[in-house]
Amino acid sequence: MSDLTGKVALVTGGSRGIGAAIAKRLAEAGAAVALTYVQAEDKAREVAKRIEADGGKAAVIRADLAEPDAAAEAVEQTVRELGGIDILVNNAGFLAYGPLDEVTPDHLDRVLAADVRSVFLAAQTAARHMADGGRIISVGSCFNGRVPGGNFVLQAMAKTALIGLTKGLARELGPRGITATVVDPGPIDTDMNPADGDSAEWQRSLTALGRYGEAEDIAAAVAYLAGPAGRYITGTALAVDGGYTA
Repeated sequence: MSDLTGKVALVTGGSRGIGAAIAKRLAEAGAAVALTYVQAEDKAREVAKRIEADGGKAAVIRADLAEPDAAAEAVEQTVRELGGIDILVNNAGFLAYGPLDEVTPDHLDRVLAADVRSVFLAAQTAARHMADGGRIISVGSCFNGRVPGGNFVLQAMAKTALIGLTKGLARELGPRGITATVVDPGPIDTDMNPADGDSAEWQRSLTALGRYGEAEDIAAAVAYLAGPAGRYITGTALAVDGGYTA
């Protein structure tokens, strides 16, 4: 269902957490995988070593996706190093949390640049290189379906923008068989949002299953959408949130 033999994938923010799990899962399915990082070069290279140790092929790219040219260049570098691009996974982004009154214009611009503009530019560039039947998958947020309280205005705005972008991409690229989808995680146990963190009990209470998910749960959904079984799914979001939005 997720055979990706011969495919090339780019996973932004692939050095840790959800991004690392996605990179490894796509590689296990047979794809050559490029992954980007901003600061954690050692973690990114460790992910690449794991992929290569299992017989896969990986490339590591430094890219601060809040910078104007970084997203497009990450795609171009993937094409140069791995010979093309078939799957784009837009995973990188900020965890934007705080009161509305404390959001500065600079903070707003940086979040939107990393979470929205970079996704647009990466998709725009990838579409120029993709053969028919490619995949563009963005990692959104359960806030796309439910905002449970205050302090999430910026996060909800940035991630919800991916829904409209994805629907537009689906219509624009559909004639070429290129699909565009969003995966919306719920509470996922990562170093950015650990299952033993200060707000963990509250987050668990918001889900129907009463627990955190694992990064591998998101990776499995991405691999499904990226593979042959996902060829008729486009312009929509898949909630992998333990019933957070139920």
